[in-house]
Formats: sequence, structure tokens, C-alpha cells
Amino acid sequence: MDPTSEPLEHRVSALEERLQELITSITPPSPAAQSKPAARPDIFWALDGLRDRVDGSGAVLYTGTVDLPTGEHFDWQYGATVDDLFADDWSEWAATLSALGHPVRLLLLRRVLAGVRTAAELSADEALGTTGQLYHHLRQLVNAGWLRSAARGQYAVPGDRVVPLLVVLSGAKG
Repeated sequence: MDPTSEPLEHRVSALEERLQELITSITPPSPAAQSKPAARPDIFWALDGLRDRVDGSGAVLYTGTVDLPTGEHFDWQYGATVDDLFADDWSEWAATLSALGHPVRLLLLRRVLAGVRTAAELSADEALGTTGQLYHHLRQLVNAGWLRSAARGQYAVPGDRVVPLLVVLSGAKG
């Protein structure tokens, strides 16, 4: 049976199962192995495991474990097949990506991740602009899903957005 003739939800479910198998079957290098020079053969241990489990044109997997200065901890992973990504309408993601395209919004996200959570605390930071500008940027980030209003006047980066945000920033860093 041609895998692309299966409903999308079955294909995604199968991919998630394969990716979970990958994550549980691959053990990261020991701390001693991590101190080896960059030319070590196990540097692509996750990539090699993904290649062994993916058919077709490939897949993208990103995962992270993050401890924030606030004491919050996030473990997160996401995977998608290349075929599914190319089948999606990328223009639907423009607003989400555009919200990150302003230096003040990036600084705002950094401050919130560091624990500055209330509008009052954020407005005290002159680098974030006037109160009106601050609320404009907060609204843009909330509408794009990068921030949520946890309570009146308090903001947080949703847990399922912490690792993706850091992945986007890592990609932008190059």
C-alpha cells in the first residue's frame, strides 16, 4: 500500500511512534564521551538513529531539555516528515514567524523566560519602550502564540513553545 494514500492522522501517528522508538532506543553519549574532540564518530548519534527509522524523503526531528532561570523545566520533542512539511501551506506560519522579527519582541521573550513576568515589571525596563509600545509587542506575541497571559497582567512563554523558540533562535544564529 502506498503510504501517502493513508489518512494524514495515521501517517503522523506512525511517525510519532517511530520517533518515540528512536528517542527511547538511543542513549546519549556519556559525559566522558562528550569531552572527546569534535571529530568523534558518535557526534551524529541522533541523526543516525533517525535515518535508520525514516522512509521516503526524510524527516525533521528536534528535541530539547531546558532549565530556565525561574526553575521551570521543559522536555519537548517534535518530528515531521519532509513530505508532510512540503505538503503544508507555509504561508500560514508567516504571522508566527513575523512576530519574532522585531528586536524588542525578542528581548521581551528573553525577559519573560528569565522570570520577568508582570506587565508592571516589564514596563520598568526602558529597553522595551513606552507602555504603549510594550503592550503592542505583548499583543503581537500573544496573538502569534509565543506568549500567553497566565493571569491578568502576567505573561509566560507556553511550555510547548520554549524549545521551539530556542530552536528558531539557534537556526537564526547559524
